[in-house]
Amino acid sequence: MKRVGNLYPQITDFGNLLEASRKAQKGKRFRANVLAFNDKLEQELEKLQNELRAKTYQPGRYKTFEIVEPKRRMISAAPYRDRVVHHALCAVIMPIFERTFISDSYANRQGYGTHRALRKFTQFARSSQYVLQCDIKKFFPSIDHEILKVQIRRKIKCKDTLWLIETIIDSSNPQETVIDYFPKDDLVSPVMRRKGLPIGNLTSQWMGNIMMNPFDHFVKEQLKVSKYLRYVDDFALFSDDPFLLQNALWKIEDYLATLRLKLHPMKTQLCETKQGVNFVGFRVFPDKIRVRSENLKRARRRLKRLQEDYRNGKVSRKDVLNSLQSWEAHLKHGDTYQLRQKIFASLSWQRG
Repeated sequence: MKRVGNLYPQITDFGNLLEASRKAQKGKRFRANVLAFNDKLEQELEKLQNELRAKTYQPGRYKTFEIVEPKRRMISAAPYRDRVVHHALCAVIMPIFERTFISDSYANRQGYGTHRALRKFTQFARSSQYVLQCDIKKFFPSIDHEILKVQIRRKIKCKDTLWLIETIIDSSNPQETVIDYFPKDDLVSPVMRRKGLPIGNLTSQWMGNIMMNPFDHFVKEQLKVSKYLRYVDDFALFSDDPFLLQNALWKIEDYLATLRLKLHPMKTQLCETKQGVNFVGFRVFPDKIRVRSENLKRARRRLKRLQEDYRNGKVSRKDVLNSLQSWEAHLKHGDTYQLRQKIFASLSWQRG
């Protein structure tokens, strides 16, 4: 694999940092920390540029909070100036790795996303009798720092860029504790190895794809499974031969162990596609696509909160319309016409 060098001048270029600040503030530009940074934008960017060039830059402390939907997770928010650095780095690095990704890896990539993944999943499900669905257990908390760095070094040889990437990795705040043993581990190996990337970082998203890229190629090129796709830590293999998929599962478990990752035992299953298969919030049947009941319940709760916020003047009519249009656009990817009519007819938008 050809390694790429001389990237750091592009990353620290003032124009790149300026564009990174524009991307980092998207949807957040009226927050106090963003306003303070933008009040002295040129000086702040020059300071950041000088720190990066002198390699005195050090990431700040994360703010953490927990979300419970769709599942309980710890989210880490980096300081705004660090998010500017993340965007500046990704603008230069991501295109290099993007060229190595397979076409059926759908998360955190320009022009991909959940709806495109759903269309491909539906195509595979309706042309195959069986599906092997897998979920990696606690993916981001389990990502091994040294294994990730080795994979990045296979493509990047610019020492300064590697310094910045590894500084960001090493500054990761403690994540959910994961104790898993792998071949040749001693008693303390799972504790001594640094692991875990903060969910919420732009850098964590593309590093997750880098971590899984060799696995994607393993499934497609060594297992010879043509009908395969992945969305972050969820992936599926399709075939008319259940024995082929069962054999693939054993080999997948062995390969993931080399990355120090394990499958979730309760979310990994081999089943017939005619029974209906869950994916990105929908349940795909041979003749229709339905919204999963738990996703529908969450959406109803969010709409109820939105109604309350609008009634109490906490959100504007424009915000309400944007939210409703976004949710309706999502629902349209399933067979949900009657459901949408029923839900939207029941909504009442009045000020208190």
